[in-house]
Amino acid sequence: MRYVVTVFWIFVLSLMAEFVLSSMLYVSFDMTRALVLGGGLSFFIILITFLMPKDSEVYDFK
Repeated sequence: MRYVVTVFWIFVLSLMAEFVLSSMLYVSFDMTRALVLGGGLSFFIILITFLMPKDSEVYDFK
């Protein structure tokens, strides 16, 4: 469930960033560019979560 929520918020935030940046640069809003950006960011963020060590391995104080 957390991956679904992560992907959802990444797409929402990438659409918002595309809208703000396109209006600041006086270019037309392109939803395709925002969706590609969101897909790429989702892939890398989920990949990072798989590559990071688990909490029990890092914080195992004895």
